[in-house]
Amino acid sequence: MQRKKLEGNGLWESSRMMLPQHTQRILEHQRETLRREKPVLDAQEWDLIDQALYHSMADHAPVTLTLFDPFVDRQAKGIVMKVDRQLKRIKLRWSEDDWDWVDMSEIIAATT
Repeated sequence: MQRKKLEGNGLWESSRMMLPQHTQRILEHQRETLRREKPVLDAQEWDLIDQALYHSMADHAPVTLTLFDPFVDRQAKGIVMKVDRQLKRIKLRWSEDDWDWVDMSEIIAATT
């Protein structure tokens, strides 16, 4: 019994050789199908985030921020040192000597 070229997984079976550019493009396309849209936060959710940031800054309590990424959300844990409302960013310290600015547009959730 003879198998046809397009049996199994189709294109991959019939093509014994693929250019690296084609393989890279196929992998990029597969990754792009996993891309997510950023959720739109309502006023109540922003109030909860604002309260968590204020509590962290006032009491020097740690806060966990969920930051949006098109593929996998990231977590940032630390203490809020400063809120810059004009540039819409916060200064988050995660160790004694290490801190970074986080854009408020990336924040989708905050918990204390």
